[in-house]
Amino acid sequence: MSQQASSHQTSANDEAHWQKTTKLMWTHLGIWFFFGYVVHMFAPVLNKITIIGFPLGFYMAAQGSLIAFVVQLFMFAKQQDRIDREFGVAEDD
Repeated sequence: MSQQASSHQTSANDEAHWQKTTKLMWTHLGIWFFFGYVVHMFAPVLNKITIIGFPLGFYMAAQGSLIAFVVQLFMFAKQQDRIDREFGVAEDD
């Protein structure tokens, strides 16, 4: 009987973990879409702004989006690890 209750509790824990993980995934997917597509759609408008002599649209295409993606990868890993530890499913270091 207690084994069945434990199984139900684990299932609820797994469901809560999956909900948080899914929310994090969709958030980061939205950020990726913004830097990967939306910023570049506005390149002509952004080119009116210059940074160190380069148009912002060019900068975002050449450097800015890539930097945002790398930062996003590290942020995602850290946030996912925090979620995993909260629900007791973290990998050992």
